[in-house]
Amino acid sequence: MRSYAIIEAPSVLGHIPTHLGVAKMPDSFRQNGFTDLIGAKKVTRVESPRWRAERDAETQMMNPTEINQYSVQLADAVGLAIDAGDFPVVIGGDCSIILGNLLALRRRGRYGIFYVDGHTDFYRPDLNPILGAASASDLYFITGRGPDIVSNIEGLRPLVRDEDVAVFGYRDGATQVHNRCEVLPESMLALNRNQVRILGTETAAEDAVTFLTREDGPEGYWIHIDADCLDQSIMWACDAPQPDGFMWDDLATILRVAMSSPKAIGLQLTIYNPEMDPDGLAGRGFARTVGKALAAARASRD
Repeated sequence: MRSYAIIEAPSVLGHIPTHLGVAKMPDSFRQNGFTDLIGAKKVTRVESPRWRAERDAETQMMNPTEINQYSVQLADAVGLAIDAGDFPVVIGGDCSIILGNLLALRRRGRYGIFYVDGHTDFYRPDLNPILGAASASDLYFITGRGPDIVSNIEGLRPLVRDEDVAVFGYRDGATQVHNRCEVLPESMLALNRNQVRILGTETAAEDAVTFLTREDGPEGYWIHIDADCLDQSIMWACDAPQPDGFMWDDLATILRVAMSSPKAIGLQLTIYNPEMDPDGLAGRGFARTVGKALAAARASRD
């Protein structure tokens, strides 16, 4: 299997002012032995521009220009890892880092996304319930919707086609309706938390991989893991903890299945906030669970 290359992306450009501590997530993972656990070949860090609270008058977003610039820089770093034959593991930061990661892939062809998240993140910026934060709209943007500055970076709209998106484990249905979130297109594979429970985590994850690796599908796929996909009893250190999420063994199963395909090309981890985790237990569980899953995936492919 390809060597892992960690890319630290401590950007909070797409996040809310009360939760900027997610910028410390890469440091927490490093302190919890993540680099050694997965046997990472190298570690690169891509610093972001300064976060600003002001909303842009035209887009109703915070930091749209800075997000565009950072996405290009992050795409360059991810692209270097891919071209070197490595498997990039990008540690955020907030979910808007997905723009840079998928920009790197879009420059190289057609790729999909295995989107494991407690939310669909499909809000129009003008209806965004959290102050124009891009992290509530990142799936909307990567599929080519919204202002050009974030949805048509380098003229490559969309970064991922609707039919190459598998949304997995979201449980914010009532909130979506209340906040007038856009409805996910029917061409996406969308499995909410209850559907995953009914199918069983392993079977549901296999269905997602089958969808993303179909004969007429994308060349490969990126994996997105948001900490808020986890149950609040084990992951309280994020901006929107909710009950009824995945447990550690569910996350390990999802990663095992997602990583089992040679078409998996990279992974991002987002939204864990060390400032909300004074004892560090949630962060340790997160880093160790993901680390063990990646180490096992490498061992099974070597």
